[in-house]
Amino acid sequence: MAPHPQDSSALRKARGAFFTPALVARYVTEWAVRSPNDTVLEPSCGEAAFLLEAGRRLEELGAPSTLAGQLHGAELHAHSAATAVSLLRARGWEASVSVGDFLRGEPEAAYDAVIGNPPYVRYQGFAGESRAVAQRAALRAGVALTSLASSWAAFTVHAALHVRPGGRLGLVLPAEMLSVNYAAPVREFLMRAFARVRLVLFSERVFPGVMEDVVLLLAEGRAQGPTGHCELLQTRAAETLTSLADSDIRRWSPPEGDRWSGALLPEHAAVAYAAALGSSSVVPLARWGDTTLGMVTGNNKFFTLSGADVRRLRLADTDVLRLSPPGSRHLRGLSLTDPALDALDQGGSPTWLFRPSGQPSRAAARYVAAGESVGVDTAYKCRVRDPWWRVPYLRPADLLLTYMNADTARLCTNLAKVHHLNSVHGLYLDEEHRTLGRSLLSLASLNSVTLLGAEMVGRSYGGGVLKIEPREADRWPMPAPALVEERGTALRAVRRRVRDLLRAGRVFEAAEVVDGVLWVDGEHDLAAVREGRAVLHERRVVRSRSR
Repeated sequence: MAPHPQDSSALRKARGAFFTPALVARYVTEWAVRSPNDTVLEPSCGEAAFLLEAGRRLEELGAPSTLAGQLHGAELHAHSAATAVSLLRARGWEASVSVGDFLRGEPEAAYDAVIGNPPYVRYQGFAGESRAVAQRAALRAGVALTSLASSWAAFTVHAALHVRPGGRLGLVLPAEMLSVNYAAPVREFLMRAFARVRLVLFSERVFPGVMEDVVLLLAEGRAQGPTGHCELLQTRAAETLTSLADSDIRRWSPPEGDRWSGALLPEHAAVAYAAALGSSSVVPLARWGDTTLGMVTGNNKFFTLSGADVRRLRLADTDVLRLSPPGSRHLRGLSLTDPALDALDQGGSPTWLFRPSGQPSRAAARYVAAGESVGVDTAYKCRVRDPWWRVPYLRPADLLLTYMNADTARLCTNLAKVHHLNSVHGLYLDEEHRTLGRSLLSLASLNSVTLLGAEMVGRSYGGGVLKIEPREADRWPMPAPALVEERGTALRAVRRRVRDLLRAGRVFEAAEVVDGVLWVDGEHDLAAVREGRAVLHERRVVRSRSR
């Protein structure tokens, strides 16, 4: 069906409307609608993908032919609501679809099944009155959402409040519900509000042309909770939903107050990873030191310079700082050295940061004037600084932590003692661990427990990229300082071999070498840990290839 002129693809995207594949709508509906007398609500119904499946399902169960009083919808967009009613009536079914903002209405726990695909608008586009309305709606259930929450979060809570006691909630949600911090109160609410919570996970994308992964939330027994575990089902794609059986269900207990990323792990890998985290040989990175964001220039093109640029502009030594170039491709080895930095500079990389420490030299003053002539000083991060051309200072970090990753996150020792921008993070080691950490932590961190930990504490985004923010990095599991010190001689003995493997792009083979000298007592089930890492890594890779 072609979009109505008043409802273009751009307008649908703006309000978070992504229409659901028929196979997904059918699966959720057949799970949720169980009796010929069930009443069904589809909030944000669009053109009634779920209500059409609900009508078919009710007829199959022997409901009266007109389904009078059983099919209900809510829709913000008037044309979509009218289309939904028309499609339902064409099947001979009576249905009511209200037009307006679903989140503004008082919830009524009147439906046996509430099913649908909530609108998905990221927090950047979900602001002002819309966000305030959503936050008030969630608060009706005692769920406090932050300003970082996307639209689906409040919608899920509000939809649940429309389910009558004992009833069922079936929603298509972004897979970020498992991992983002802002979703924690939503996850806790679901576990309190329902007797059973089931998640159906996909290894491939479900929505063609949409980068976001999804998960199916199937919750039943409203007001009969709480429950302490989830039921997990894993499948490849929408086409393989019909092959799922109850015998495939895995019971999983989410860690209290933590993310649900562990739901994606095979059961034996989850057990092995939990055991590793519980041992004295593994500690969070925060036990080694403090991870921080890098410096923000406001305009990297202006502030980052190659050596050739510095010479051409005749800048003084006091006008510039030595810099790790933007990005992290050059940080995939064990260390960043002076010779490596010189090679980057000779290749034209920007290895200098324009930052006069005091009064700019005459050459620097000319460069500042040139920047002002093209409006560099008007960029937000620049105009709020005084003077605009002096980037806030951070001392060189002990190690640099890669922020965006295709394979896995890395720690790279900053032997060149360069400054860093916000394309990477800096790790500042505690004084008691500084000598040991600068010597061995980048090497010791290349082990299978830590590599799986990166997948668990980080977040996977569109394109299969793994990102780790500083507060997430604080929780990243590392070998304990005492263990690294104890294994120091053995680690140094394999440094060259590991370095060669990294240069060849064989990071996971390098990790097995480190495993062999770090975990010599057999305290961890490394085969299970490696399998878990491979599953999560492959999941990211497969999604990056899906279109």
